[in-house]
Amino acid sequence: MDNDVHRSVSLRASRRPDRSVDNFQIKDKLSSDYPIKIIWKRGFIRLLLVGGILWMLLILAVLLFHIWTCQSSLVFLSAICNKDSTVFQMLHTMGLVTPPHRCSIPLASDPEKVVIPEKRSPSKFVQSLSYFEEDDASTNGSQSSPLFGGHQSWKQRDDSFKLKSSMKVHCGFMRNGGAEMSPKDKEYVKKCKFVVASGIFDGYDTPHQPSNVSPRSKKLFCFLMVVDEISLDFIKSNVSVRDDEWVGIWRLIVLKNPPYDEPRRNGKVPKILTHRLFPQALYSIWIDGKMELIVDPLLMLERYLWRGKHTFAIAQHKHHKNIYEEADSNKRRKRYARPLIDHHMKIYRYEGLEPWTPLKQTRSDVPEGAIIIREHTPLNNLFSCLWFNEVNLFTPRDQLSFGFVVYRLKGSFKFFMFPNCEYNSIFILHPHTREHSSKIEWVKSLNEFKGNNSGLKESRGGLGLWSPYPADLNSVVLPPVARTSKAG
Repeated sequence: MDNDVHRSVSLRASRRPDRSVDNFQIKDKLSSDYPIKIIWKRGFIRLLLVGGILWMLLILAVLLFHIWTCQSSLVFLSAICNKDSTVFQMLHTMGLVTPPHRCSIPLASDPEKVVIPEKRSPSKFVQSLSYFEEDDASTNGSQSSPLFGGHQSWKQRDDSFKLKSSMKVHCGFMRNGGAEMSPKDKEYVKKCKFVVASGIFDGYDTPHQPSNVSPRSKKLFCFLMVVDEISLDFIKSNVSVRDDEWVGIWRLIVLKNPPYDEPRRNGKVPKILTHRLFPQALYSIWIDGKMELIVDPLLMLERYLWRGKHTFAIAQHKHHKNIYEEADSNKRRKRYARPLIDHHMKIYRYEGLEPWTPLKQTRSDVPEGAIIIREHTPLNNLFSCLWFNEVNLFTPRDQLSFGFVVYRLKGSFKFFMFPNCEYNSIFILHPHTREHSSKIEWVKSLNEFKGNNSGLKESRGGLGLWSPYPADLNSVVLPPVARTSKAG
C-alpha cells in the first residue's frame, strides 16, 4: 500500500512541469525578441525619416522646375508656368522668380465667335448713382469760382465711402468748371455702347493707330481720342486729319477750357471719368495716348471681363505692391513735389491704410493705370468717381490713390488684377513727342512755395494738400520702405 502511494506521488511529481525551466525559456525568448523589436522600431523611424526627406526633395524639385519654367525663354516651357497660381505669387514675393516682361495672353481664337452677354452684370451695393453738378464753394469757406472737381468738404469725402443703395457724390464736371464738349461731339458719342478711349493733352503725343482689330470690333466699338485744343493744333500740324475730326480710326473729341493747370491732371479726366464723358457706354477700354493697341478690343473684353465674370480689370504694377513704396519711387523720380507726396501719404496712413502684405485680399495695392477695362456698372462708376476725387484733392499720381479707395470700400469693390507681363503684351510703347516737366515736380521743401514761388501751387487742383486737415498729422509716421527694385 505504502509503495503504491509513493509511486503515485512520484508519478505526479514527474508529470508536473519544471517551472524554473519554463521561466528560463520565456526569459530567453523575450531576450531574443527585444533586439528584433528595437531593430523594427528603429527601421520604422528611419523609414519615416527617409520618406520625409524624399517628400521634401520631391517638393523642392517641383519648385525648382516651376522656377525654371517661369524663367525660361523657351515658349513651350514658359507656357507651362502658371503665373496666376498661388505658388508663383509666393515665389515672386520671396524674390525667387522674376515675372517676364512680356508673356502670351490667353485670348479666344476668333473675335467672330465671342458671345457678348445679353444682360448687364447685376448691381451690388449701389443701385442708383447721381452727381453734384453745382459747385458750392462755401463748403470749404471759399468764395472762389467753380472748380471742375468742386469744393468737396472733408465730411463729404468721408461720407462718399459709405455705400448705400442710392448715392450722390462729387464726380467732376461742375457747371462752368471747364472740360466742355461741343454739342456735335456730345451727339456723336450717344451712339457709343462699346468704347476704346485714349487721350492726348498739351501736345505730348500723336495718335497711334490700333492694329489687329477685327472687322466685328471696327463695327462694334467707337475709338475716341480725347484732346485739348493745344493737342488738336499739334496733331493737325503733324499728321493727316480727315474732316477736322478723324485720324485714321480715331474720332477726335475736343475738351475746351482745360480744368487744371497741370496737363497730367487734365489727362485723368477722360482716363478715370470715362463713364461721365460717354454716359451711354456699356463697356470701355482706356489706353494711354503714348501706346499703340495691338490686341483686338473684343478679345480683351472676353479675356479680362466676361470669361471670369469680372466687371473691372487693371494690371498689376511691375515693381510695387505697396502704396508707400510707390510714393517713395515717385519722390525719387521727381513725379511731384516731395513734401506734398509725404502729406498725401500721411493722410492715408492716419486713415488706417496699412502697407500691402500677402495677407491682404488683393494681389497688390498698386496698379499699372495705363490700361483700364471696365463695365459701366453703378458700383464701378462710383469707384471711378471716388478715385478721381482723390486725384483731384491730392497729387495727380493716380497709382497712389487706387489702392486707398479699394481699402475704404472695405472689400465691396471687386476687380481683376491681371499679370503685368500680359499688360506689356497689349501695346507697343511710343516715346512722347517731348518730355514733360513741371517746376512743382522739383520742389523738395514747403519753404519753396513761399514768397516769389507761391505761383508753384496749383490753383485748381490738389487743394486738399493745402486745406486744413481735421486731425493732427504731425505725429503720423510713415512706414519704412524697402527699395527692392531699381524703380523704387
